[in-house]
Amino acid sequence: MLISKRWQSRTALFMALGMASVATLPALLAAPAAANEPYLVGQLFPQTTRLVVPVGTVIPVRYEEAERIIVTPDETASVTLVVAQDVRSSAGTVLIPAGSEIKGELQPNGGGTQFVSEEITLMSSQTLPIEATSEVITDTQVITEDTDPDFLRGAVIGAAAAAVLSEILGSIDLGEVLAGAGLGALGSLLLGGGEEEVEVVVVEPETDLDLTLQSEFER
Repeated sequence: MLISKRWQSRTALFMALGMASVATLPALLAAPAAANEPYLVGQLFPQTTRLVVPVGTVIPVRYEEAERIIVTPDETASVTLVVAQDVRSSAGTVLIPAGSEIKGELQPNGGGTQFVSEEITLMSSQTLPIEATSEVITDTQVITEDTDPDFLRGAVIGAAAAAVLSEILGSIDLGEVLAGAGLGALGSLLLGGGEEEVEVVVVEPETDLDLTLQSEFER
């Protein structure tokens, strides 16, 4: 009889524990749903998703200020480029959206010039550092007093190049130089009678300025 009562007590205990476990099951199942609350997402389930653009990715860009850029071979000039089309992952995810702005400089390199990026401002207005460069651009042209002014009027000219060209061509209206930009739109040309000449680097943005990532870009 004593054994029977003990068995019944243990059975009742196991059943009670089992009922308690079942009672807690809905609460456990409901727990993940609470993670949909913004506060809990931040506190209990931190966001770990990140977008990484690998080294070597090519970023197509355009320059919206002029048809071409003219600088001297030893000139450094600030330039802002615009991402021409979405840069996507192999799965189709947009890594760098079109319209993002990349700021950097044209810097002397081996007798030519090369764009070196500094930062990118995404369409979300988020600004991040980015390391990307163009190919070295070595296309040059000798400018003399006989150079067709139309070629120059379609360009943006670096401040140093503008100063040199003004010595050759007469005077260049520098009233349209963009303050602090390092580049100025060429104004009117008054051709002079000098016989000097200068070699300048001619950058054609449509073909010369696509960028290649030099280090992994994460956002």
